[in-house]
Amino acid sequence: MPSVKEFQVTFDCAEPERLARFWCEVLGYVVAPPPTGLATWEAFNSSRPPGKDGARCACVDPSGAGPRLFFQRVPEGKTVKNRVHLDVRVATGLVGEERLAALEAECARLLPLGAVRERLLYDGHDACIVMRDVEGNEFCLD
Repeated sequence: MPSVKEFQVTFDCAEPERLARFWCEVLGYVVAPPPTGLATWEAFNSSRPPGKDGARCACVDPSGAGPRLFFQRVPEGKTVKNRVHLDVRVATGLVGEERLAALEAECARLLPLGAVRERLLYDGHDACIVMRDVEGNEFCLD
């Protein structure tokens, strides 16, 4: 059986475009082109039945290296801890105070975008910062 070479990460959410734009800022991604045959996401959304407009959005890594992120509106809100989360790898290879400084700098960049800092996990050598995105989904700065 051949191995899968491409995948996307899908987020159930309340505001797909808002969450997509947040993750574009976090990861350096861009909003994906709209579905085939449509010039813009706005055109796609206006073509949808009432109540379904704005129900989808996606973002992609402009280099093509990272996975596509897809955001779809669902009626229910987030109620429990994520079973899967993203680790945003901003301090790979760093340890101790140097690692901590890199994580804190990225945390400071994300807070004005709407991210929320939950807690720092630091043992003097290794560290990560647990955060939440604009809809409360957990992710880690690693």
